[in-house]
Amino acid sequence: MKAKTQDALSKQQEGMLVTAICNGTVIDHIPPKKLFKIAHLLQLEDMEEPITIGNNLDSHYLGKKGIIKISGRMLSDEEASRIALIAPDVHINIIKDYEVVDKRTLHLPEEIIGFVKCPNAKCITNNEPMHTHFHLIDAEHEVLCCHYCGRKVTEDRIELL
Repeated sequence: MKAKTQDALSKQQEGMLVTAICNGTVIDHIPPKKLFKIAHLLQLEDMEEPITIGNNLDSHYLGKKGIIKISGRMLSDEEASRIALIAPDVHINIIKDYEVVDKRTLHLPEEIIGFVKCPNAKCITNNEPMHTHFHLIDAEHEVLCCHYCGRKVTEDRIELL
């Protein structure tokens, strides 16, 4: 049965630029300029399992896109939230036995606790041992607001801890 599945996949993949994985995670519809930020965030350079990275691939959705296929690894909720901060609206597919078993689109979380740095040097989170806490105040323009000092942070100034 397994050989038939692999033969069918091989025929289906003829002409495809990126091959299927048996088990793992596919991060799809990544804006091309954000692809390597996500790869670095996930520390893919340290993985020993197979990884496929494709960039500037044709996409009906974006025009051009990036894709990352990670064999043998599922993303944590924190990793997904961090990816959403870099590139909201990417698609995450969980693969088991060459089949998509879960599919979701990432969105910016309403609250972000503990992994975005406040740019205000006087903010308590930069001077006391405590977690940062931000609220999403404008999803369209990716604007966050610090819970403690009220400093607004735009997408281009978000610094992950």
